[in-house]
Amino acid sequence: MILSYASQRDYDAMAGKPGQTPWKPEDFARMHEFMTAFNQELEASGELVETRGLDAPVHTRRVGGGPGVVTDGPYAETQEVLAGYWIVECDSFDRATQIAARLGECPAPAEAAAAAYADVRPIVESSGELGF
Repeated sequence: MILSYASQRDYDAMAGKPGQTPWKPEDFARMHEFMTAFNQELEASGELVETRGLDAPVHTRRVGGGPGVVTDGPYAETQEVLAGYWIVECDSFDRATQIAARLGECPAPAEAAAAAYADVRPIVESSGELGF
């Protein structure tokens, strides 16, 4: 699974909220063009299983911390949140890492691009694969 991250600040900038450097329409167009091509290439290679983008952190609810405790997001203690993911099925962990590295080519305003990163994590099919 390839996990991409953002912050509420990133979502606010994309929405053009005051106090943030807003994204321009051409920023969205370039990002959309890149992501469309990226996903089409993965689909054509047979490596794409699923991909989704996630809504802004303000639309998040965290459940836990005790019975019946529900907290609406965003969370002050968290800078980055999961923004989207790709599930890929490929030959190796190294190949999944190569795919994730291509996300660094996605056009974005300089401030957003400088803070962007993705994690690559294997998905386990059973508890026996966890190694403990």
